Amino acid sequence: MKFNSLKLLAAAWLTVFAAGAMAQTVRIGVVLPYTGGGAEFAQQVDRGMQTFMKLNPKAFGPYKIELIKRDSKNPSGAPAKTAVQELIVQEKVDILTGFIYSGDAIASAPLVTEAKKPMVIMNAGTAWITNLSPMISRVSFSMWHAGHSMGVAAARNLKAKTAVVGYTDYPPGKDSLDAFKRGFEANGGKVIDQIPMGGPGQVPDFTPFFQRAKDKKPDVFFVFVPAGDHALSVLKTYGALGMRQAGIKLIGPGDITQDIKLQAMGDDAVGLVTIHHYNADLGNAQNKRFVESWKKDFGADSTPDFMGVQGYDGMAAIAHVVTTLKGKIDADAAINALRGWKFDSPRGPISIDPRTRDIVMNEYLSEVVKSGGRLVQKNIGTTPAVKDMCKELAEGRCKQ
Repeated sequence: MKFNSLKLLAAAWLTVFAAGAMAQTVRIGVVLPYTGGGAEFAQQVDRGMQTFMKLNPKAFGPYKIELIKRDSKNPSGAPAKTAVQELIVQEKVDILTGFIYSGDAIASAPLVTEAKKPMVIMNAGTAWITNLSPMISRVSFSMWHAGHSMGVAAARNLKAKTAVVGYTDYPPGKDSLDAFKRGFEANGGKVIDQIPMGGPGQVPDFTPFFQRAKDKKPDVFFVFVPAGDHALSVLKTYGALGMRQAGIKLIGPGDITQDIKLQAMGDDAVGLVTIHHYNADLGNAQNKRFVESWKKDFGADSTPDFMGVQGYDGMAAIAHVVTTLKGKIDADAAINALRGWKFDSPRGPISIDPRTRDIVMNEYLSEVVKSGGRLVQKNIGTTPAVKDMCKELAEGRCKQ
């Protein structure tokens, strides 16, 4: 009996040990601007993460995750760098994610390289960010995804011959300018002016920039500004200056038709043509499920936007890493696990390019129309499986 009791005790300890091993916790550091001008963006990403975990409760298998959140506050990169340092040194996180602003990701890249911590970017779109560290993979976009695709579409689909580009003067804006110009001019168009329009912080008065564009009389005016209040101001200025009546079509990436701002844009937005990897009106089954769950949890008047779906997909990528590595996160193995990863996202099929560690996804050409008293983004064309063209064309800092 004594021997059998010892056997039973040993078996019980093995069971407890196995359960403890199976319940291993993976610590995920989340860096987002929870306060300040980017708080609305952070809320979208955060809700996207929550929605993934709700709709995919078994995605992490037997492994527990702990989200440790830090506020990146503003686009300067300095608070994000401090937050990342704290998450690595004090909190000893296994994976880092979030990063709305390019400046935040750029400032943090040397830290994740030195500490060998995998970093999954959920937004920051400057193309060459992934070249800054072998520890970085991105599930959001490069500005070249939409910018280059819009340049091609403006020439081929919209039959435009001339364009003016207006852009917010920081790395994503410069990327958008270069991307659009490369795509447009390679297909027979000509960019006749390019106008820097202030920085990403305070929303500027766009009137002098738009008047300059109007005076050039282009077929299309391609505009990149950060999503949010910048985009609202763009539409108001476009309408106030009568640019539509002057025969100038406003086009751009989906940042300027952000779903959470679309209804506030009013009739000035009707006819606006954009290209992007996501809008809440996409008709695929995964997106319908995503939007339905979002509205149920966060209110019937709420809606996910491209940042929301990026939070969702970022968690899907991290879940893949955690289950592939059985809860034990080795940095090199984590990045390798993401190379070639595929996922059926609410935005459509996505994957991670094994060479660049950047996302491959559809780009949707959309026109804003009015339907049932609401503004809707109507899909008028799809470019499938778009890679980051900056790296494909080895442009500028993407040559590295």
